[in-house]
Amino acid sequence: MHEERLIALLILTDWYQRGDYVLKKKIYRIYFSNLRYINNWDLVDLTAEKIIGDYLCDKDKKILVKLAKSRKLFKRRIAIMSTFNYIKKGRYGETLKISKLLIDDREDLIHKAVGWMLREVGKRCSESILDNFLKKHYKFMPRTMLRYSIERMPRKKRLAYLKGLI
Repeated sequence: MHEERLIALLILTDWYQRGDYVLKKKIYRIYFSNLRYINNWDLVDLTAEKIIGDYLCDKDKKILVKLAKSRKLFKRRIAIMSTFNYIKKGRYGETLKISKLLIDDREDLIHKAVGWMLREVGKRCSESILDNFLKKHYKFMPRTMLRYSIERMPRKKRLAYLKGLI
């Protein structure tokens, strides 16, 4: 079943990217109404930013906060992974907002996704924005989240974060 869902989501993503506004809205709704079946990290990572993130790009993003507060692991992952769309456009606000909501999440798959998106903020937007965020939150972050987020930093700075010396 996993492979069938993956193919269906990849086809939807392709149609979405080629579609006009009417088709994009329809695919967004189809995606959103089937979130219970989007329940693996690869399904989320390959599609959330391209459908949910893109569709919400110029719209209210309150739904991402709702997803981030869900008890369902993959809804939370969709929330953070959707923000990759904005990071690629140089916008980081939503990523930081969702990251704060997920900073004490209990799931390793969330730690990895948040750390990855934070690292991308530093890589694509501003290392100083990432640094400011980490200075406020690194002592409370799960170790995996921290390690992913500092992965591209110079060794000396990474060690300082890991040792709590920042």
